[in-house]
Amino acid sequence: MRIGSRREDDFEINVISLIDVLLTLLMFFVLSTTFIEHSRLKVNLPKADSEARDATDNALTVVVDRDGHYAVGSDEVLGEGIEPLKSTIERVAGPDRGRIVVIRADAMTPHQNVVRAMDALGQLGFTRLSIATTPSEAAAGK
Repeated sequence: MRIGSRREDDFEINVISLIDVLLTLLMFFVLSTTFIEHSRLKVNLPKADSEARDATDNALTVVVDRDGHYAVGSDEVLGEGIEPLKSTIERVAGPDRGRIVVIRADAMTPHQNVVRAMDALGQLGFTRLSIATTPSEAAAGK
């Protein structure tokens, strides 16, 4: 039994350099992360009494704001009319025409804007359309 003697082969881990590396990695990941921005358009959805039915995890989202501006997924549609809307839908959706499409239209947008979005989707071959709503106060209280 050794009393008072210290072994020469004890080693220490230098934690300062480890912390420097970890902080550098943390800064790299924070700065290189892309934050998902669904849409720059602000939409107040209409109210409905029915409850949500299907999960829309892989759904294509078309947003129509109060002023009639469109966004497909996170891409804003540039230009007026149906052709820019169709080209943006084609670019974002790809070849999958069996996808569910959720139309998120502002409650105060003119009906023609929603019909234009539905027409563009129909011309491209999408058949599974859904209109997003928020629960009304009567449905929320059930």
